[in-house]
Amino acid sequence: MDELLAPLRDAVEGQIDFHGQHLAELLCTILLIISGAVSFFVGYIYKDIYLTLWSGLAGTLFTALVVVPPWPFYNQNPEKWLGSKGGKANPGIVVDGVKVQ
Repeated sequence: MDELLAPLRDAVEGQIDFHGQHLAELLCTILLIISGAVSFFVGYIYKDIYLTLWSGLAGTLFTALVVVPPWPFYNQNPEKWLGSKGGKANPGIVVDGVKVQ
């Protein structure tokens, strides 16, 4: 059962890198501003508040669809983290050449 759920868990886990976080924030801001402006003008032209609200809701849902899932283009620049050095279980902390417990 774990083999069947592993791809789903990887898809939902949400691995994005720092550049992807910046891109998601930028897309969120731009898409919400555009959808707000479009919904305002649509409501102003047709003089219908319900149309304004529904078009604003549609823009917000579209923005959520673009930003919330961990799409692959949000993880194009993954960070290479440093591994641990040495095979010791507890090497301690060294400050100015003195080992600290």
